[in-house]
Amino acid sequence: MKPLAGVRIADFSWVGAGPRATKDLADYGATVIKVESRQRLDLGRVSPPFKNGVQHPDGSAFFAISNTSKRSVTINLADPRGVAVAKRLIEWSDVVVENFGKGYMERIGLSYETLQGIRPGIIQVSVSVAGRTGPNANLRGYGNSAAALSGLAALSGWPDRPPHMPPFAYGDVVAPIFATIAVLAAIEHRRQTGHGQHVDVSQVEPLVHVLADRFVERQLTGEARKPGNRASGIAPHGIYPCRGDDKWCAIAVRSDAEWSRLCEAMNSPGSASDPRFSSMASRKANEDELDRVVAAWSLDRDKHELAELLASQGVPAEAVQNGREVFTDPELAAVGHYIRTPHAVLGECEMPGPPVRFSSSEVAMGPSPLLGEHNREVFVDLLGLSEQEVADLVTAGALS
Repeated sequence: MKPLAGVRIADFSWVGAGPRATKDLADYGATVIKVESRQRLDLGRVSPPFKNGVQHPDGSAFFAISNTSKRSVTINLADPRGVAVAKRLIEWSDVVVENFGKGYMERIGLSYETLQGIRPGIIQVSVSVAGRTGPNANLRGYGNSAAALSGLAALSGWPDRPPHMPPFAYGDVVAPIFATIAVLAAIEHRRQTGHGQHVDVSQVEPLVHVLADRFVERQLTGEARKPGNRASGIAPHGIYPCRGDDKWCAIAVRSDAEWSRLCEAMNSPGSASDPRFSSMASRKANEDELDRVVAAWSLDRDKHELAELLASQGVPAEAVQNGREVFTDPELAAVGHYIRTPHAVLGECEMPGPPVRFSSSEVAMGPSPLLGEHNREVFVDLLGLSEQEVADLVTAGALS
């Protein structure tokens, strides 16, 4: 039996921050029905990469990865008749997830108070950039907006350059983890009390949460954390060049003993007693020269062999893998992390599977849905509309 079998979720969210949370819940067995519209496509469906480079609402790998194991229906929420059908779906649901701008659900007649009237004990999860309260409650944006507001951009890049916007919207990944935890906590709360609740999840606060140790340095030392690969109390600490084009190895030395072991590996035991490097304080004071010494040594070595050598000596190190290497990583292959998933448009895809395993529960990941693929299954079989009612609503544009 799947861990979340029996949990029913109406997923009104789109793009990344909401769908990634409901994806996790679906992969672990919850029945997740994704509400979409042909009138306003989920931006995830129009986000690359696309199969063969051809844009198609069912051909986005971004969407496919973010929406595995779900069902899809099309409902035009700008049409009151569509909202009426959405209410029937909410009546079926345990949880409603949305990440629209503040006030949208209220404007279309789906406020939390309305949801409570439809289904007592309903849980609503709202995901946004900065939360539903405070001076930024009306802010509309994406994960990169959260990167700027949370300080992540200021911590990225290099010390001698402007703040760097991460190339990946980390807020769209970190916030869903907290949203998933919140759903599980709210379900348990309802089990004990019978009461549902409205859960407010921002992207900024989870990012601040995971970055907090970097920010507290100013309070403890009076100095702000500088961007780059260096870290307080660790030296050397960085990414060092290896043999070949764009090949690197990460190395971190946390103590004088580890520094001595690194010097032995470099066949330069004298460097351990070099006054420039003999203590953590002196290594930090001469970090530019330290990095040059380590880089000169690592440059002609294979990154995997180098990492294995240092690890055998008790020095934390690992090869920096690119995307192709991650997909062929023997460890991930051995644990079956990538699951070959059939898709009507993308074909056979190797998708990252659920990263948590259970000793006594089944976990199975299905493909992402085609747009409106489950309209009949949901509207007729699940919600009890007649075939004629559905056909009429489709013709009228309410279920499109």
